Amino acid sequence: MQKSGLYNGIVTHRRLSPVGHHLDYRIFYLLIDLDELDDLGRDIPFLSVNKRNLVSFFTKDFGDGTPTDIKARILEQVKQQGLATEISSVRLLCIPRIFGYAFNPLSTYYCFDANDDLVTLVYEVSNTFGEKHSYILPAGPADSRGLVKQACSKEFYVSPFMPMECRYEFSVLPPGETIALSIRQFHEGKAVMNASFVGQRSPLTRGALGRALFKFPFNSLKVIVGIHWEALKLWLKGMKLVARPKKKAANPKPVTPSIYGKYQEK
Repeated sequence: MQKSGLYNGIVTHRRLSPVGHHLDYRIFYLLIDLDELDDLGRDIPFLSVNKRNLVSFFTKDFGDGTPTDIKARILEQVKQQGLATEISSVRLLCIPRIFGYAFNPLSTYYCFDANDDLVTLVYEVSNTFGEKHSYILPAGPADSRGLVKQACSKEFYVSPFMPMECRYEFSVLPPGETIALSIRQFHEGKAVMNASFVGQRSPLTRGALGRALFKFPFNSLKVIVGIHWEALKLWLKGMKLVARPKKKAANPKPVTPSIYGKYQEK
């Protein structure tokens, strides 16, 4: 049974402070089981791996920009982070190239053990300066709603309107018929922004991908244009620019909820 799939859904951003701002847009993502990469698009003539096509997936779009084995790189990153986890499969949620272009502000790697239990998540964040940074966090047990909760300090410059002294709190519904990912950002203990994606699964077939393309022919372009358009509106609202740090920070230490509801480093 194919584990890769397609998710149609809605991306939502809500800025809470110091000015209010809201946007949402419909989009589709591919969930790619990296063990199925060689077979991806075999029955879809307009989908290719590492080749130009109407829809394409290039391994060099992820990680350090070289066409390396993505799964091997993720396993090595998890190992270097000191997480003693046996990972069997890795599934990547991302936006594919359409007409040769893609920009993924966030690429999410779901790492599963041999029992298909989610054990680790890798959040690969990209900014518009061509830089990337990965947050590698243990999944931990899900709550009564099936959500996995995580948190870490912010270590990477993304928005010119957001300070670096922030922390992220993640709520993740693992891939199933529905997928959901919510990121709350806090500054000085106050919530300043919420971002989320909620999508419904379809099998990755010629028909499903064709329908998604018909609905969202500018899926990738919409993201980068939206980022700059919303930045302009925030600037017009009086938001001050935050200087970009000169050096990249190292990956953050994972943190887990304490019994008091706060987050502490391991």
